[in-house]
Amino acid sequence: MSDCIFCKIATGAIPSNKVYEDEDVIVFHDLHPVAPVHVLVVPKTHIESLAHAEVEHQALLGKLMLVGARVADQLGLQKGFRTVINTGAGGGQTVFHLHLHVIGGPGLPSGILGVTTH
Repeated sequence: MSDCIFCKIATGAIPSNKVYEDEDVIVFHDLHPVAPVHVLVVPKTHIESLAHAEVEHQALLGKLMLVGARVADQLGLQKGFRTVINTGAGGGQTVFHLHLHVIGGPGLPSGILGVTTH
């Protein structure tokens, strides 16, 4: 999509603080981190959201998870990290190109997104 910021980052039209890239995926630091480590794992194929993924995207979806775990390890998150996929405006998605947040580091709150459940 010509107006999608993540598509432009994936093609190199917009620079990013890149951590990893291959033929299917690009990983870069989030511009507005919520933790000491906060990167985005983005497929180069434009998929609007997880709700828009199809059966043909299964391998790519799995690759996003594996790349996220490998990059987390590279970035020193051996003690753990959080992965988040916001889906749709009601789910907090603000860029409508599927992406996985990998978040971690010292001071990361416990519980889901910092909310402790009992």
